[in-house]
Amino acid sequence: MPSIAAFLATVPLFKSLDTVERERFAELVREKSYPKGSVIVFEDDPGDALFVVRSGRVKVVLLAEDGREVILGLLSVGEHFGELALIDDQPRSAHVIAMEESSILVLRRDDFRRRVEANPVVAWALLQELSRRLRRADVTIGNLVLLDVPGRIARLLLDAAQECGDDLIDKPLTHQTIAQVIGASRETVSRALRDFQENGWVTSERRRIRLLDKGALRERTQPRV
Repeated sequence: MPSIAAFLATVPLFKSLDTVERERFAELVREKSYPKGSVIVFEDDPGDALFVVRSGRVKVVLLAEDGREVILGLLSVGEHFGELALIDDQPRSAHVIAMEESSILVLRRDDFRRRVEANPVVAWALLQELSRRLRRADVTIGNLVLLDVPGRIARLLLDAAQECGDDLIDKPLTHQTIAQVIGASRETVSRALRDFQENGWVTSERRRIRLLDKGALRERTQPRV
């Protein structure tokens, strides 16, 4: 893998910084490995660090009292979590679990704050990332309110393909995972995806989904009266 400093140049939170500043951050982070299924942070843990996914994939989840799992986000290489703790010192608001063997960079809050005090550009980069996350949350809430289950699935597939930069979604998306992301049952998701395949909109290739008709999927994301 590239050096930590070179890797940070690909992370939205750090890529706007100059080379010297990224080198300083590279000296501060430490790298930890997590096997598949392990918990990286627990809900209500002290919020004392920022985490960046260097390899692998993780999910941010809430667990209901009856054991149901709601996925708030799927994060892959270059994405980060725990940034709110850098500001408000509050406990973690969700669990984060490794979906596959993952390598995580950990940056302690006190170290981050010292760099912010030394270089305000770092604070501006954090504000931009928080704004981006808030806008994404607004869209997600809107989709849950306005779209039916097939519409939510279509939106999720289009967004995932855009992140991959390809019609083939390179991250495995099981029916159960999709259900936990959009707030539906696995059976309903399976039925909708079967309809998508019969309509020629998508196909499945080795547990990965390829989009065949983005136009039809976009039309399906329009709210239905």
